[in-house]
Amino acid sequence: MFIRKTKTRNKSDNETYFTYRLVASERIGKQVRQITLLNLGRQFDLPQSDWQALCARIDALLAGQVGMLAEPEIIETLAQRYAARLIAAQPGAARSDAGHQAPPTPSTAVQASLFPSPAAPSAVYAEVDIASLQLIRPRSVGVEAVGLAAMNWLGIDQILRDLDFNGVQRAAVVGSLIGRMAAPGSELATWRWLRERSALGELLDVDFEAMPLIRLYRTSDLLVRHRDKIETALFSRIQDLFGLPVTVTLYDLTNTYFEGTASGNAKAARGRSKEKRTDCPLVTLGLVLDGSGFVRRSKMFAGNVGEATTLEEMLDGLTAPKGALVIMDAGIATAANVAWLIKHGYRYLVVSRERTRQFDPDQAISTLTASNETVQLQRVLSEDGTEVRLYCHSEGRKTKETAITDRFITRFEAGLTTLVDGLAKPHGQKNLADIQRRIGRLIEKSSGIGQHYEIIVTPDETGTKAASITWVKVPLEGSMLTHPGVYCLRSNETTWDAATLWHTYTMLTDLEAVFRGLKSELGLRPVFHHKADRTEGHLFITVLAYQLVQAIRHKLKAAGEPLSWTRLREIISVQQRITATFQQRDGRTLHVRKATVAEPALRRIYDALALNASPGGIQKLTV
Repeated sequence: MFIRKTKTRNKSDNETYFTYRLVASERIGKQVRQITLLNLGRQFDLPQSDWQALCARIDALLAGQVGMLAEPEIIETLAQRYAARLIAAQPGAARSDAGHQAPPTPSTAVQASLFPSPAAPSAVYAEVDIASLQLIRPRSVGVEAVGLAAMNWLGIDQILRDLDFNGVQRAAVVGSLIGRMAAPGSELATWRWLRERSALGELLDVDFEAMPLIRLYRTSDLLVRHRDKIETALFSRIQDLFGLPVTVTLYDLTNTYFEGTASGNAKAARGRSKEKRTDCPLVTLGLVLDGSGFVRRSKMFAGNVGEATTLEEMLDGLTAPKGALVIMDAGIATAANVAWLIKHGYRYLVVSRERTRQFDPDQAISTLTASNETVQLQRVLSEDGTEVRLYCHSEGRKTKETAITDRFITRFEAGLTTLVDGLAKPHGQKNLADIQRRIGRLIEKSSGIGQHYEIIVTPDETGTKAASITWVKVPLEGSMLTHPGVYCLRSNETTWDAATLWHTYTMLTDLEAVFRGLKSELGLRPVFHHKADRTEGHLFITVLAYQLVQAIRHKLKAAGEPLSWTRLREIISVQQRITATFQQRDGRTLHVRKATVAEPALRRIYDALALNASPGGIQKLTV
């Protein structure tokens, strides 16, 4: 075994470069021929003086020999990597997932199908020394196999091919998306995961250990450049796969924060953080989804963008069918936005921005939530018959809002009591103007509770000091204090009854679950990048990974396995591919690489998705 260096010329630009191959000599009769075992590529930087040591260590690893002397770390790392590739390159007795199209790969040696029909392996026996057993190179394979299946269902490979992504770029896309699903983090974290912890390269026949980090960054830039075409094509395939009608459109925004100052990103700005990270600059992500939770369009905005200003830009040109229903919360449902929806033929169902609350329980009907909580609904049609208002009363919301107002009342009255106590103390605050300023400050900080109080400050005979402070609580009608648990929905869908309107609105709460999943399960937060394009790429990769997760969960839910991605990942990620090495009686070394046996919960998931429970099949090599 030796390494051959070959000078090559690029015909397009006449550039010369060197490629490297791992070569072995093989005697056939009286002739000796040389065969290429591995193509080491152009980025082979090991000094030539170490090539012999590397080849010797690869031979030793394949022969199952333990080195007498410790090799330098770079030689040991490369030797284990190339030995593992030689084992993985052996023909498999069985691969996984019959009928799936092969995902993208830059390798010309990739099989026509990643998951050909498994053939029943014939029994093979060997006498081995059990004490010589070594288990080496464990790599995760469960999330990778399920993620590849989802990419095949959605035809992402063909979408990328249609956009002229080459093989290396497509492989980097696969690595980025499945890395975000399995181990959410930055591109650097994904790159390390692909190189050190994942068997994805084996399933694709791609050497991710040879892929430079910059490749992931450049692929991220490329995805952003083709965002609109990718989102349109992907949603079309989702519709075809699941037969989804486009009758409901959900729109909302969330934001995520940066680690660092992000001074080089013009869209990073201070704003109202959903995670209360007021110490960090933010960017905002807008999502348009269908009623099943799949993303139709996404866009990054500045961190301090006004929610109401983004609707037209996001929905314009969406090609939703005439009369599609748009659901939004109060932050976006301005009069101008509602007028725009009507002008462009949309129906709307929005949370009303009106301040005054009202509710008549005698005119209400009751319905149950998914958690068996009773909600009362009062449907009121406008005088001109063009809009319906749905006044809703929730006991759960009432309990929450009552607790909030009680806390603010206690805090506000404690502040007033402190002022009263100060009047009786020798050095307490008594100046009339100062007392009035402090009362004003209390009202300002009371979160609206101060409006429900009449406060009387009585001056002394000099008119400069306060003699007494009294107050009485006078709740304003139509407020949270008098109508806790009440909220109002508006819609121009006047033919629906109260229960249908309310249950349709609850889809917006599913969108909140989407945002939680993006942030907590798929690494949307925090953002580690400083450039605007790279930040946008980070968000878009997360959105694409979410589409894959949603496709998996949609299929599992239909099969009776309605699990969150966090729980699914816990179950799937336990499966590993591992190489078992034995010394045989005849002196040769047997290497067998395969996936660990799927545990019952994982087996159920594989069965529900019609996937083989042993991703990657079995590779055997005898040296």
